[in-house]
Amino acid sequence: MSCIGSSKEEIRQILEDYRAHGISRIVALRGDLPSGMYRDGDFRYAEELVKFIRAETGNHFHIEVAAYPEIHPQAPSYDAEVKYFKRKIEAGANAAITQYFYNADAYFYFSECCQRQGIEAPIVPGIMPITNYNQLARFSDRCGADIPRWMRKRLEAFGDDSEAIRAFGIEVVTKLCQKLLEGGAPGLHFYTMNRAEPTLTVCRHLGWASNLS
Repeated sequence: MSCIGSSKEEIRQILEDYRAHGISRIVALRGDLPSGMYRDGDFRYAEELVKFIRAETGNHFHIEVAAYPEIHPQAPSYDAEVKYFKRKIEAGANAAITQYFYNADAYFYFSECCQRQGIEAPIVPGIMPITNYNQLARFSDRCGADIPRWMRKRLEAFGDDSEAIRAFGIEVVTKLCQKLLEGGAPGLHFYTMNRAEPTLTVCRHLGWASNLS
């Protein structure tokens, strides 16, 4: 659920619909209006949306918010990023899902910084399987997710060899997942982008889905 450009009445109606359909988990995001569009709303930040959900529905919903181990593109500093995240947790969020990343150390460092600030909510790392380098590069440049230089060079070297890119992507993402879990991550959140097979393949390599075809 994103709140940018929405009124309280619109969000209230959505919450009522969710409850009526038995939905009990929400990912609360600020979101972005489509390019070229502008609309005033009652919410500026996800923190405000979380507070509103809690005020309207109490503890009915398990609320997850976004976290940015490599810093949101609009955050002025790393310390500010942690501060903004803490506000969302204090507003009533139960847990967080991070923007995707390929540097496990960035996640661990962010988690340590949050712990030093007294943040105890689970921070689940976001995982993006790699299937198309050009699309990934464009998306990463827009959202501020870093593709390590060594990865960029390897992916660029594959050119249009989609099978080689896919195989390399499975290897890299599987190792990333293993390192995160071994380091204490509470779980993994996959951004499937409506393509299940790359995620299922990673899960098989992790030993989670050996019975899936």
